[in-house]
Amino acid sequence: MSAADASTQTKDHSLIVRLLLNVGHGLDHMFLLIFAASVGVIAIDFGFDSWEDLMPYGVGAFVLFGLGSIPSGRLGDLWGRRRMMVVFFVGIGVSTLIAAMSQNAWQLAVALTLVGAFASIYHPVGIPFLVQKSANPGYAIGINGLAGNLGVALAAVVSGFLIKWLGWRAAFAIPALLSIGCGIWFAYVCPAEPEAPAKRKTSNKVQFPPAMVARALAVMTVSAATGSVLFNFTTNGNGQLLLERFKGIVEDPATLGIMLALIYVVASLMQVIVGKLLDRFAVRPLFLSIVLLQIPLFLLASHAQGWWLFAALLGVMVFIFGAIPFVDVMVVRYVDDRMRSRVAGIRLAVSLGISSVAVWALGPTVKSLGFDVMLMVMAGFAACTALVVTMLPREPAASNSEIS
Repeated sequence: MSAADASTQTKDHSLIVRLLLNVGHGLDHMFLLIFAASVGVIAIDFGFDSWEDLMPYGVGAFVLFGLGSIPSGRLGDLWGRRRMMVVFFVGIGVSTLIAAMSQNAWQLAVALTLVGAFASIYHPVGIPFLVQKSANPGYAIGINGLAGNLGVALAAVVSGFLIKWLGWRAAFAIPALLSIGCGIWFAYVCPAEPEAPAKRKTSNKVQFPPAMVARALAVMTVSAATGSVLFNFTTNGNGQLLLERFKGIVEDPATLGIMLALIYVVASLMQVIVGKLLDRFAVRPLFLSIVLLQIPLFLLASHAQGWWLFAALLGVMVFIFGAIPFVDVMVVRYVDDRMRSRVAGIRLAVSLGISSVAVWALGPTVKSLGFDVMLMVMAGFAACTALVVTMLPREPAASNSEIS
């Protein structure tokens, strides 16, 4: 690589571009969870007997969130990541506005499916775009993960207040307008890419043999699938779990939204810590430790009530969120930047396609078995993730030169 190429490769995005890329991650997760945060009110408005009966109508968003990652990743590498991020901001905003105008469950289901299609752009495109020039990709991914999960927190608290003050349609419409505005701003401040990533002649040198890379990618895909099931079950079900277990203690929707947001904010900080550690240490021991700690906390949450549940749920979400940066760091560490969006897209399609079943099954599972059984099943998924992580090949502690 020439000195000019090296200089271009290490020159990071401007602060405002990085800020908007992180805001985009927050909006991505927020928009996917507005429905879960408002499903109880929407069910009443649409004439359903319970929120559990309406919940399966949201599954299309998560199916497209997964399956759409393949074309999104391909377009990111071949057409350009900047262009795809503009499409993301504007497309997810317009789709969410359509959801705000829906008049029945099927119209809402179609709109949410569109939201999922545009939401599928962010992870295979936005994260590789963010880290492609970063000197400390683990830390960058940790901050980005914090931003994404602050979006999860905002979905709980902002939706709660907007529903209380303006109704559930405003909970969709106001964030939608914000996203469209961010898209216009991003198009203005982010310079055009000289060429699409796949067309570049120079890139990072992968430091590991092909057999190790193949094994790591297999472990990454399976662990991402089980981890996504845990993430989707909890983030889509936690609001109703708090409502059930705090009955007679706290029942105001806005207050419960603040409580849930607090859990997500505190848990999100774990991603920054993990990201920083991943710039210095090998993946496997860190990943395994965090996944193993999920198991007893899920079992505790399955039996806890009131404030004990709050403490257990906080612990569960700390380690679920703490596990998120590992997969993205593995993509950065093992995969050439010219094809990262495509590899990430395929991995996301598999893992999120599987985990979307969790969203479809959440309502019927809770209705027939209850949250206690569901949380014990989640402990089993955490155990499966731990088993898979033990198969990750050993590797030396990462250095910046290896993963940038």
